[in-house]
Amino acid sequence: MRRTLLIDAEKCTGCRLCELVCSFQHYKVFNPRRSRITVIRDEEKGVFIPMTCLQCEDPPCMKTCPTHAIYRDENGAIRIDYEKCIGCKLCIMYCPFGGISIDPVTMKVIKCDLCGGDPECVKYCPKGAIQYVRVDEVGVKKRIEGAKKIHERIKVIMGGES
Repeated sequence: MRRTLLIDAEKCTGCRLCELVCSFQHYKVFNPRRSRITVIRDEEKGVFIPMTCLQCEDPPCMKTCPTHAIYRDENGAIRIDYEKCIGCKLCIMYCPFGGISIDPVTMKVIKCDLCGGDPECVKYCPKGAIQYVRVDEVGVKKRIEGAKKIHERIKVIMGGES
């Protein structure tokens, strides 16, 4: 059964430890700019939202990739085949959640690969704001409530705009 990251923004304290362990897992450096998860924050309002690839069921990034470099692996993670990637960045433009970014060192597109099925961000999140759960464990009601919470937080960040 496929698994996915479940993020509870209500629990996030903005410590950004997830960013550090992600960059260390992939590049052996503690550098949040090289992380595949980003904590969006408004410290003045006390709002923190960890954002990463949502491993969409029907991923727009995969549909728009002209070389088919983006694919779903055997664990269900959306991955990038760097042998095929031409660096056009269409995937970045078409991801509706900003889940794909550019590694500032390699200048290649990067996104969450679920650490091969054992996400480091989950292990080190001190408040349990990030969980790795089976897709069928995420009930429809929980998803709807979570989406409402995230939408409300985004409205706060954006100054009441929606």
